[in-house]
Amino acid sequence: MTEIATLTKEVLWAFFLGGLLLGAISQRTHFCTMGAISDVVHMGDWTRARQWLCAIGVAMIGFAALADFGLIDPSKTLYASSRLMWLSTLVGGLMFGYGMVIASGCGNKTLVRMGGGNLKSLVVFVVMGVSAFATLKGITAVLRVSTVDAVFVDMPAGANLNMLGVPGLAYLLGLALLVGVLRHKDFWCGDSLVAGFGVGGTVMAMWWVSGHLGFVPEHPETLDAVYVATSSGRIEALSFVAPVAATLDWLMFYSDASKVLTTGVAAVAGVVVGSAASALQSKTFRWEGFANPRDLGQHLLGSVLMGVGGVTALGCTIGQGLSGLSTLSLNSVVALAAIVLGAVVSLRQQAARLERTACV
Repeated sequence: MTEIATLTKEVLWAFFLGGLLLGAISQRTHFCTMGAISDVVHMGDWTRARQWLCAIGVAMIGFAALADFGLIDPSKTLYASSRLMWLSTLVGGLMFGYGMVIASGCGNKTLVRMGGGNLKSLVVFVVMGVSAFATLKGITAVLRVSTVDAVFVDMPAGANLNMLGVPGLAYLLGLALLVGVLRHKDFWCGDSLVAGFGVGGTVMAMWWVSGHLGFVPEHPETLDAVYVATSSGRIEALSFVAPVAATLDWLMFYSDASKVLTTGVAAVAGVVVGSAASALQSKTFRWEGFANPRDLGQHLLGSVLMGVGGVTALGCTIGQGLSGLSTLSLNSVVALAAIVLGAVVSLRQQAARLERTACV
């Protein structure tokens, strides 16, 4: 048990450092999924979108390599399922995508902005976490389970495309994404390369930490195989909706011995610290609050939509859009498409509202 405790600390520190790296990279390079979609919709600028696509490609290739070399078991990941939750991922993704626009960023961006001194993001963090927890175990969880979660399709060979007998698909898709972004000369700059390869590499590293370093073939008490420090008991990478709820839960019930640190909580703390360190070093740290009551109301609504939608969709832009997609999960494909669609609708509505205001 002493060795298990030591291993748990190593895994938690590794996820904290992974989060720290992600936070620093995101703050310095402005890596942001919502920002990437906004750039494309409003300006036709694909720079940040290519950073995101590069990160997906790197994570896909990395996950496939870890699986092929026997370092992790892909069937034991959080996203490996024989059930296609198409309605949950669709509805939840639309809610999350719409909400992240009016809340000024997804879960990861919220943590990054918090580290940079943005007090609006602190409010988003709390409200999103409470909403996510309610959707995991509270009043909205009852509604979720009785409605969208009741609609699904059972897949004969699992929802992970690697289990559908398509060898090399992850390498082909990942390589196609990398070739697609690297052929653009404007991508060959420090920020884009660091963002794409840095974020994708961090996701890959967390798969290794959770699935290989943290794997115990036979726990001394239960004699079962376990993945230490994960909240689901399965292999996990990075995600920032349910872990935000877990962070609030851990902080509020710290004295309760049953509340233990998990990889998600460690990563959340790491992103905030990494972003703060980067902001202070680059002298971009500054306090920022709400402009007016309307600004507050929009962020509150966006926070709730992200919390409820993120849990319903089984993940966020990082959880489904990077970690989940790297496993070629069908649920992740549906969730990511819905998130993008929800964000585009929200951005279009914002633009139309601004045009009406300008005319008046």
